[in-house]
Amino acid sequence: MKMMILVGVIVIIAIVAIFVGLSFFVVDQTQYAVVLRFGEIRRVISEPGLYMRTPFVDNVVRISKRFYIYDIPVEKIITLDKKTMLVDSYAVWRISDPKRFIESVRTVSLALSRIDDVVYSGLRNTLAKLDFDDIVTGERQYLADITEFSKRNLLDFGIEIRDVRIKHTDLPSENQQAVFERMKSERQSIAALIRAEGQKEAQKIRSEADKKATVLRAQALSEAERIKGTGEASATRIYAEAFSREPDFYRFLRTLDSYRSIIPNSIVLIGEDMSILNQFK
Repeated sequence: MKMMILVGVIVIIAIVAIFVGLSFFVVDQTQYAVVLRFGEIRRVISEPGLYMRTPFVDNVVRISKRFYIYDIPVEKIITLDKKTMLVDSYAVWRISDPKRFIESVRTVSLALSRIDDVVYSGLRNTLAKLDFDDIVTGERQYLADITEFSKRNLLDFGIEIRDVRIKHTDLPSENQQAVFERMKSERQSIAALIRAEGQKEAQKIRSEADKKATVLRAQALSEAERIKGTGEASATRIYAEAFSREPDFYRFLRTLDSYRSIIPNSIVLIGEDMSILNQFK
């Protein structure tokens, strides 16, 4: 009898312990806790601590407060100039309102599906207004518009979009070569234009250099003639001064210079009245 009572007490204590254990739950600081009773939300707990619930009636769903990075599947986008491109993007998001989240999408997998739809709509609507080259080579300022669009359309689902980014863009394999050839042709045209402008500028520089060289040569010749004239005038003055001092010597010296130019390879006729030959007499 005592044994049965003891067993009964132990069972009662175990039941009470299980009941007490099921009555309390802990909420971590990185989590929300949503208390459901028969599928209906009774309360949302956002602060960490120890809380109570009704065992076997209340169900506690924990939702993380952390940010997630969702790698969105590659999507095809048609640009303003009718080019098809593949866009690989991702979104940074978190659950901002657990009550709305549970009521609208309930699970993370369904939330990702909804994020996929909204972000793709934002990409399609925004990139469809831009040319292919602007998307590939631009500053990607359009990403702010896509992020704002996604944030606005997911707010009612209790989802906060922090950022939407494009990892890379690519071309479908069927039209990569055609686009590459077009881009190559455009770059070659630009290069030819730059070379033509360079040649024009080079010709202009050469013309300016030739003009300056002509002016410098003319100025140099003018200066040389001036210096030469000054030298000849100085020589004439010196000769005149020397002649006025020693006229006989000067006359003798000039006569000898004349002999030097007359006698070689010449026939000299000598007569008594030829004054130039006085030095031979």
